[in-house]
Amino acid sequence: MGEILIQNADTVLTMDDDKRILRQTDVLIRDGQIAAIGQGLTTSGEVIRAEGCVVTPGLVNTHHHLYQNLTRAVPGAQDALLFGWLQRLYPIWSRFGPEEMFISAQLGLVELALSGCTLSSDHLYLYPNGARLEDTIHAAAEVGLRFHPTRGAMSIGESKGGLPPDHLVEEEAAILEDMIRVVDGFHDASEGSMCRVGLAPCSPFSVSRELMRDTALLARDKGVMLHTHLAENDEDIAYSEAQFGCRPGQYAEDLGWTGPDVWHAHCVKLNPREIDLFARSRTGVAHCPCSNCRLGSGIAPVRQMRDAGVPVGLGVDGSASNDMANLVGEARQTMLLQRVAQGADAMSAYEALEIATRGGADVLGRPDCGRLSPGKRADLAIWDVTGVASSGSWDPAALLLAGPNQVRHLIVEGRSVVRDGQVTTLDPPRLLEHHHRLALKLAEGG
Repeated sequence: MGEILIQNADTVLTMDDDKRILRQTDVLIRDGQIAAIGQGLTTSGEVIRAEGCVVTPGLVNTHHHLYQNLTRAVPGAQDALLFGWLQRLYPIWSRFGPEEMFISAQLGLVELALSGCTLSSDHLYLYPNGARLEDTIHAAAEVGLRFHPTRGAMSIGESKGGLPPDHLVEEEAAILEDMIRVVDGFHDASEGSMCRVGLAPCSPFSVSRELMRDTALLARDKGVMLHTHLAENDEDIAYSEAQFGCRPGQYAEDLGWTGPDVWHAHCVKLNPREIDLFARSRTGVAHCPCSNCRLGSGIAPVRQMRDAGVPVGLGVDGSASNDMANLVGEARQTMLLQRVAQGADAMSAYEALEIATRGGADVLGRPDCGRLSPGKRADLAIWDVTGVASSGSWDPAALLLAGPNQVRHLIVEGRSVVRDGQVTTLDPPRLLEHHHRLALKLAEGG
């Protein structure tokens, strides 16, 4: 793989254990890892000059539904709350197949890469017309991002009191069988892994209590992580209390869905007792601020979570509930919402960026990612702070206050994925044309 030297960066935000901020610094990459950080480093390999740039660890996306970028801004769903939004989109998603899953995953990962993301999870919970989880895994391999796909599922349809239409749900025995198949076939637990598979029943309102419990048992037997939606909005809380006689946090604990191998998406409505439960059990949270705003779900208590010790990362959520997937934008929104809710000193730009990098890596069980120090994976983003967005900034390291929303360069496992603002691993114009054609076909079908 050889060496790459990032030379003379204005600032390197390491997010290492000492949280060092280094000036006029070089970063040496060798064989997919950070080999050295310091001044005056040399190499016989490639040199990327980084004057006028800030270098950060690659951003980490802890929650997404990649397939949804084929259904952005759908009429009838643009102004709906969560449950109505889902009911509008389920019939459209039921027309997807392997091609839609593959192309939407590629488009979504390219979008993330341009916003500085080097590691992304994905929550795929419906498999119509022969679609399979590996459709997204193969797409990620071509783009070159580190990937944490999760085998989601829905098993409770409308006829049994659930939200999804019956034709989109699966039999629970078949779900568990396919979970075993994809973990055995694609999960790589080694350090530096480019693909780790998680198990992820969609939500408490679309699967049974038995499937939640059985999935937790299976995940621990296989040594993989667990993921689902939890406590997203008031409707979610009301459903849990009516159907299960308890709040979502208690439901999760009762079924084995707490612990350092679990992370839940949204958690907008966690109460103090649930926050304490998550802190004590080291249960992670994927905070999705733009989606929470878009669906009117509320402001998640991130400040309280962080203060209590809950592991928190960021997620862009599905494009249909966010309409875009810009991870540096999510980090800025995280900072702004906590300030709106609790005052201008509630969250600094640096802390929000820490959540977007090291925080997300820790939520996904990846201490080998999310920080820049020797021995960690060579996943990093290089941000040009000489442009209009940063001009006049007295602190270029405060990227979320005055900085670009697209990277100049992105390196994953020591390989260039974005160079001079352009994705290098595939043909973006051709991908865009294919993606647009599929979206138009779906729209014409109503």
